[in-house]
Amino acid sequence: MLAVFHREVAPSPEGLRQPGEAGGGAEGLADRFREARPGAVTVSFGGAAAIAYSSDGQNPFLPRLFGVIDDIFCLFQGAIENIAVLKQQYGLSKGATEINLVIEAYRALRDRGPYPADQVVRDFTGKFAFVLYDRSTSSVFMAADVDGGVPLHWGVDSEGHLVVSDDAEIVRNACGKSFAPFPKGFFFTTSGGLQSYEHPLNEVKPVPRVDSKGQVCGTTYAVDAKAKKDVASIPRTGSAADWSSQY
Repeated sequence: MLAVFHREVAPSPEGLRQPGEAGGGAEGLADRFREARPGAVTVSFGGAAAIAYSSDGQNPFLPRLFGVIDDIFCLFQGAIENIAVLKQQYGLSKGATEINLVIEAYRALRDRGPYPADQVVRDFTGKFAFVLYDRSTSSVFMAADVDGGVPLHWGVDSEGHLVVSDDAEIVRNACGKSFAPFPKGFFFTTSGGLQSYEHPLNEVKPVPRVDSKGQVCGTTYAVDAKAKKDVASIPRTGSAADWSSQY
């Protein structure tokens, strides 16, 4: 799976973009993805975003899924173990898939905002990674499980486009030294940036990745145990709370 976002749609977090070797860039990346994979599907949103999906060569235990509901496009890989419980929680039918669940959870955040985004993602149990794009609001929502059960990679090309894929080589070739694994147990949104859903009250800090030659080769992220977010700016929980603005 592959997603490319304009820098205004998905501003990259501090430190992800690295100086030096820039890679081949994201221009035409979705088209090259389709040409290299039989039966691949690509969707372009002008200069804002592009999404590409293929089931070719997938792990049968961690299948890839792609779906769209009401202009919300979602790429998903893996399996959510407690999906039956979450289907009931979100009022979904028994035949609903992980795609339906992620999109419905996102819509609940966007439209009703009853819970903070970190709690919604923390409720997902299993091995998973997903990338969601809401065309109606030009918003991105992506996350990976706490154990890194489904590899997800991202980077920034020379033009500031955010490139996300389960294929490390795609991101490395497009982004050069800005290539990095998406951090385990984190989620990213257009408005909130990169956050830990295990430690939502802590700030996130960039940590340079260094190769065997001592050269910086991308950035990973960690929870800053000494830096707490401004609790006063975080809404209280409860049925009357509105978290939609925090998404």
